[in-house]
Amino acid sequence: MSAEHTSGAESEVVDLCRDLIRIDTSNYGDHSGPGERAAAEYVAEKLAEVGIEPQIFESHPGRASVVARIEGEDRSRPGLLIHGHTDVVPADAADWTHHPFAGEVADGCVWGRGAVDMKDMDAMTLAVVRERMRTGRKPPRDVVLAFLADEEAGGTWGARYLVDKHPGLFEGVTEAIGEVGGFSFTVNEDLRLYLIETAEKGMHWMRLTVEGTAGHGSMTNTDNAITELCEAVARLGRHEFPVRVTKTVRSFLDELSDALGTSLDPEDMETTLAKLGGIAKMIGTTLRNSAAPTMLGAGYKVNVIPGQATAHVDGRFLPGYEEEFLADLDRVLGPRVRREDVHADKAVETGFDGDLVKAMQTALRAEDPIARAVPYMLSGGTDAKSFADLGIRCFGFAPLKLPPELDFAGMFHGVDERVPVEGLTFGTRVLDRFLDAC
Repeated sequence: MSAEHTSGAESEVVDLCRDLIRIDTSNYGDHSGPGERAAAEYVAEKLAEVGIEPQIFESHPGRASVVARIEGEDRSRPGLLIHGHTDVVPADAADWTHHPFAGEVADGCVWGRGAVDMKDMDAMTLAVVRERMRTGRKPPRDVVLAFLADEEAGGTWGARYLVDKHPGLFEGVTEAIGEVGGFSFTVNEDLRLYLIETAEKGMHWMRLTVEGTAGHGSMTNTDNAITELCEAVARLGRHEFPVRVTKTVRSFLDELSDALGTSLDPEDMETTLAKLGGIAKMIGTTLRNSAAPTMLGAGYKVNVIPGQATAHVDGRFLPGYEEEFLADLDRVLGPRVRREDVHADKAVETGFDGDLVKAMQTALRAEDPIARAVPYMLSGGTDAKSFADLGIRCFGFAPLKLPPELDFAGMFHGVDERVPVEGLTFGTRVLDRFLDAC
């Protein structure tokens, strides 16, 4: 593949990313989804400009996704899905160095909410397919593009809606790539690992409720709902779930042990994580189930003891360990706490093998001679959970070559989210090569 094949994509990927960041698609977890319709129309326009026929699907007023199919050279082959979401988590501009919805370029990076989660991949996908259409380069097989709403709140109005209501859009598709994978972790000057997501934890977002006896705040009350709930939440927040090494995590640790030339013991978390640098936060939580208290609510007046108190918890479980997770939860919380799901979804896991994985490895090595692709598990969740219901084998592959000093894990839902410009242009080249090879 010659350089001119991606020159057009590289020249516009930064502007595409900036444009997308400037569309405020903050997802507050309700039905509003401000900006998702505008983002869908922007994406559809960019696809239509080069002869692709996109469809916009609005699952709820303003909650819009875009799907398009590009015909491949061999239409008898199973199709490939490339999916990304256009919504982002909210951001408070007062906390940021650069406004989160300005899409500014500074210090060699594009700054803004969504820069890595995941408008960077949306932009790379748009840039690559636009250049391929302009130059008449068909992919080897059909490629379905999906730019989705609502991923940050579980995908109900995006991927889940399309899978349930319009499964025919994905007919013939057997494999998919999306977030969060393909990013680099520099081991030394001779080796750079690129983490490919092959698994992700399942989720139980839940509401905890304790009923108590309401009364006057000045009187002794031994049945205070707030007290009972806070004690239970504190126990849960401090609880250390047991280490459980899944197939994917075992493969990752084996690959990393080989790369580092040293043994990594999952039972010795402190020593193991100390060797992982900036990705320790992402990997550490894939060794255990987890439950993080995130919200508390009770009462309406300072001198009134309420009859009810609630809390919300973000629970995540490893593939194969959902029943153990729920049993541990109930044991730690105790009998007074009523637990109900706000949103729940499965864990997913696939093997690190096959022609698609080889295509990823080949594309990465062509652009980075010291690249080595390795499997890993994502501690969060993605729209892959919905597409897996269609029998689609899903991977996280949004290629980025990152400077070693960048806290990439901290960019996700964090302040001052940003993506290196060189990472974006690298990603377009890798993605284009990947499409040729897959």
